[in-house]
Amino acid sequence: MMKILLTNDDGYCAKGITELDDMLSHLGEVTVVAPESNYSGASSSLTLKNPLRIRKYKDNGFYVNGTPADCVFMALTRILQSPPDILISGINHGANLGDDVLYSGTVGAAMGGRFHPFPSLAVSTTSLKPDYLSTAVSVVKEILENKMTSLPNQPLILNINIPDIPMNEIQGFSLTRLGRRELPTNERNNKDAYGNEIHWVGPPPEPILGQDGTDFDAISKNKVSITPLDTDFTSFSQMEALKDWL
Repeated sequence: MMKILLTNDDGYCAKGITELDDMLSHLGEVTVVAPESNYSGASSSLTLKNPLRIRKYKDNGFYVNGTPADCVFMALTRILQSPPDILISGINHGANLGDDVLYSGTVGAAMGGRFHPFPSLAVSTTSLKPDYLSTAVSVVKEILENKMTSLPNQPLILNINIPDIPMNEIQGFSLTRLGRRELPTNERNNKDAYGNEIHWVGPPPEPILGQDGTDFDAISKNKVSITPLDTDFTSFSQMEALKDWL
C-alpha cells in the first residue's frame, strides 16, 4: 500500500487538505502533518528561534505550530517511522504560477522532499475560493492511479496547477515552464482606524500572457499545468558571461 505524506500551507483544517485526505485514504496509508494556522507565503522558511510542538488531532493527523517546511521536517524526522512513497502539498486555495513559486508555502513544503528518493507534488487550484475543488481532487487521483508508475525513478518536485472548472471542461495535461508576472505596483493608500498609514502586499501582479509553453499559458487554455522544479538556483547561462568579470 502506498504511504503518503500530506501537508499544506493553508492549515490543517483547510477544505483543500481535508477533501484530498478523504480521497487519498482510499489509495494508500495517509499521514497528515500540516501547520496549525495559515502560512501562505512562507516559502521554505524554517522556525529557528522558537520551539515547535506537534499535536495529534486524529489517528493519522498531526498539526505543528510552524511553517509548512517545519511540518515536512518534523514528519520525516520525528513522526514517520519510515520514509513515505510520495509527498503531497495541497490542495492550495489559489494558484502558484510563475514567480509565485518563490514565495509559496505550498511549494516550500514540497521542496522539503528534495533530498529524498520520492516524488513531491505541490498542488494548487487556481481560485482563492474554489467552486470546483472536486476537480483538483480528481486530477490528483488520476495522476496517482495512472501516471505515477511512468515517472523517472529519482527525486522529483512537480508544481501542479489545476483550473477551477468542472472536470469535463479540463483540456488535458501540459508539461510547462514557469511564466512571469508583470512588475508589481503599489497604488493603494490605506489607513487604520486611527488614521495611520498601513500597507498590504498583494494581490499578485497580472501574468505576462502570450508566452507559449508557460504555466500561465496552460491555465488560460483550461489545461492542468505541471512544471518540474529544481532547487539549484545557479544561473548557468550567466556564468559564461561573468567568467571574465572577476
